[in-house]
Amino acid sequence: MSDKGQEPAASVSEAAPLKAERPLTKTPMYAAMNAGRYQRQELIKQINRTEKTHLLCYVSGLEAEIDRNDVIGFVEMLHNIPENSPIDLLLNTYGGDVDACEKLVKLILAKTGTREFRVIVPDLAKSAGTLMALAASKIIMSNASELGMIDPQFLLRDARGNELMYSVTGYLEAYEEHCGALRRDPQDQIALLMLDGFEARTVKKFQGIRDRVRTFAEDMLKRRGAPSSTISQVLMSSSKWKTHGQPIDYADAKQLGLPIEYLPPDDERWSRYWELYCSLRLQTENGKKIYESAYASQIV
Repeated sequence: MSDKGQEPAASVSEAAPLKAERPLTKTPMYAAMNAGRYQRQELIKQINRTEKTHLLCYVSGLEAEIDRNDVIGFVEMLHNIPENSPIDLLLNTYGGDVDACEKLVKLILAKTGTREFRVIVPDLAKSAGTLMALAASKIIMSNASELGMIDPQFLLRDARGNELMYSVTGYLEAYEEHCGALRRDPQDQIALLMLDGFEARTVKKFQGIRDRVRTFAEDMLKRRGAPSSTISQVLMSSSKWKTHGQPIDYADAKQLGLPIEYLPPDDERWSRYWELYCSLRLQTENGKKIYESAYASQIV
């Protein structure tokens, strides 16, 4: 039978176009479980655009300390940041290991190069946290912000085997005071009795720790031409700061010669920092830490 006059069958190429595939999206449950992180990272991006910087957030509870494990979190946050970029660090910590602190600071400074590095202290950056802040060209603080003396704390056992936390600075100042009394009067029985409670090995170890902290602090301060020895000496003085946890507020810090930028609590910029900090702080219960930037997020 002839097929004359019949329309030829459409070729595959001439067939009706396939329906466009729907773009892939996050599942509703995944989006719900991670909603807090998305909101925080969107706020970080907004701050980056406004401040023309790259904001990193390192927030820990009071139980967690700066340590070597923080290196991974900081490397993650710095991953997408180009060399020679301005960087801000929103910092909340009660302190920790000085060696780890130095490594974290150097990781950041290697990225900033000649650009600005600022530290934002919404709540507290004590001890080793204050050391990190000393590396900044500007420290942004408000009424709730506080720094602390850079006095390392060290765990030792007493004569009865009890573990006690000692202030390295306080321990050495007491030792030097009794030594001075003995030099003035070699028969000073009180000084002789008190010195009997100090171990030469511990004194030498603490002197090394104190000198290590002082050198690091002075090196950071020298980067911006600050009177490094004067500031570090005051920050390490247990006669100036009566307890390790005594707050150094923005006014005290400015009087010391630190580069403080004060923002009132109702300032729009500060409100964004505080909102972000509160959201981050909620993730740090039970000794956890959070590392977060526009493109990285880790809770450990």
